[in-house]
Amino acid sequence: MNKRAITLLLCLVSVNWLQGCGALIVGGVAAGASVIHDRRSSGTILDDKTIQFKIVSSVNSDPDLLQRCSLSATSYNYVVLLTGQAENASLHDRYVDIARNTPMVKRVVDEVQIASPTTAAEETRDAYITSKVKIQLLDLGIPSFDPSRVKVVTERNVVYLMGLVTQEEASAVVEKVRYIDGVEKVVKVFEYI
Repeated sequence: MNKRAITLLLCLVSVNWLQGCGALIVGGVAAGASVIHDRRSSGTILDDKTIQFKIVSSVNSDPDLLQRCSLSATSYNYVVLLTGQAENASLHDRYVDIARNTPMVKRVVDEVQIASPTTAAEETRDAYITSKVKIQLLDLGIPSFDPSRVKVVTERNVVYLMGLVTQEEASAVVEKVRYIDGVEKVVKVFEYI
C-alpha cells in the first residue's frame, strides 16, 4: 500500500473510533450538570447507584425472585423505594429483606404488591405517565425550583416522588402531579430540607 492509502485508512479508522466520543462528552456534560443541580453530594449519588446495583445483583442471583417477580429498587439519599409485584408473600419478604440488609440503606419504603407482573402495555403506560410528570414539573411556578431534583417512579398508575425538597416545593409538585391524566395516586417519598 502506498502512503496515501495508509493515511486515508488511518483517518477512516480514527473517525469511526472517535464517533462514540461525542456521545461520551455529551453524556458526561449532562451527568455533570445533573450533579451540579442535585442536592445530594456526588458521593451520595454514587452510593445510591451502588445500593441499586447491589439490590439488582441480589435479585438476579435468586432464580425465584428473578423468574416469579417483577421488581424495581430506586435509591435516593439512601432511602430505597421498592416497587413491582411479587408472586407471593414469601418472595415479597425475601426481596424486602435483601433491600433492608443492603449496606448503606437507611430506610426502605415497601410498595411491592402481591400480584401478577405488569404487562408490557402497563409498563408503556407507566413510562408515558412518568414522562408527562417530568414535563409538567418544568413549569412549576417556583423560581428556584429545579425539576431534576425530583425522582419520578410510576407503577400501575401510581406516581412515587422522591427527592430532597422544601415543603413548598413538595406541595407544588404534588398539586401539579395529581391532576395529570392517568395518575391514580401520588405517593410522597420526599425528604424535607
